[in-house]
Amino acid sequence: MDLTNAIKISASGMRAQGTRLRVVAENVANAESLGNTAADDPYRRKTITFENELDRKINADMVRISKIGRDQGDFNIVYEPHHPLADDKGYIKMPNVNTLIEMTDMREAERSYEANVSVIESSKSLIERTLELLRA
Repeated sequence: MDLTNAIKISASGMRAQGTRLRVVAENVANAESLGNTAADDPYRRKTITFENELDRKINADMVRISKIGRDQGDFNIVYEPHHPLADDKGYIKMPNVNTLIEMTDMREAERSYEANVSVIESSKSLIERTLELLRA
């Protein structure tokens, strides 16, 4: 495989993981976002799905975002009878965001991003060494 192709493949992975990090950050930022009225739903957690896409120019699979969707899981229900958005039984609906899961996803995306950076740096170094050998 050509080293420039390795860089392109890693760059596609970095773009995908960068988008994943933005989705996680949005989920964490909205972990306490409620609806405007008691009847409104609170923030619903976003999810991200990747897929392979064949790049015919370099004949290699690239990573791309397939879909950014919404987690259809149940909202967390909390008993707070004095909250202005509480229903007639005193419950409010909280977002279906689990910050522990989001932080785990963030860490995984960060490590994947770093691995792709490492591949790019190694490929760049090998290309530089090759050029040095050709000059000598």
